[in-house]
Amino acid sequence: MLLAAALCSPAWAQTRIATVDMRKLFDEYHITKRARAVLDGQKADMEKDHANMVEAYKKLTQDYQAALASANDQAVSPDEREKRKKLAEDKLKQVKKSEEGLVDYERTAQSTYEDQITRVHNKVIEEIRAVLDAKARSAGYTLVLDVAAVGANGIPIILFHNNTDSDLTQVVLDELNAAAPEPPNTPEKQPDKKTDRKRP
Repeated sequence: MLLAAALCSPAWAQTRIATVDMRKLFDEYHITKRARAVLDGQKADMEKDHANMVEAYKKLTQDYQAALASANDQAVSPDEREKRKKLAEDKLKQVKKSEEGLVDYERTAQSTYEDQITRVHNKVIEEIRAVLDAKARSAGYTLVLDVAAVGANGIPIILFHNNTDSDLTQVVLDELNAAAPEPPNTPEKQPDKKTDRKRP
C-alpha cells in the first residue's frame, strides 16, 4: 500500500523518464575507438618487448648451462676448470639479472596498461554524461535509466521498458560524434582498360 501510494504521489506523477544504452554510447563513441586503437598498439609493443626479453633470458640460461657443463669437464686441467667455473658464475649473475628485469617489466607494464585503460574509461564516461545530462535537462526529463546495466548476478537491472520515443541514445551519440574527424579519402580504383585486339 505504501509503494502504491508513493507511485501515485504527485511527485512521481511528474517524473519524466528517459532511457539510454550506455554500452552503445561507450563502444560507438569515436574517442573510444581511437583510444582502443592506441591502447591496442601499445599492448602489441609491450608484448613484442616482453617476447624479446624472454628470448634473451632463454639464451642467457642456455649459455650458463653450457658454461657450467664446461666447468665440470674433467678432461681439462684444474686451473682451466676454475676459470670456467668463474665464467659460469658470471653467466649465472646475468641470468638472475635478466630474470629480475623480466619480472619487473611484466609487473610495471601490466600496471601501466591497466591505469591507462582506467583513465580512458573514466574520461569517456565523463564526456558521455556531460552530453547526456544536457540533453535530458533540455528535454525536461527528471530520470534517465541505463537499459544496458547489469546487476552483480548477471541479470539485467531493467527487465522491461517501452520508452522508444524517449530513448536518448542516438541523439546523444550523434552529438558525441559530431566532432569526429573525417575518414581519409581512399582513391577509387580505376577500372582496368581493355585494349581491343583486331582479329587478323
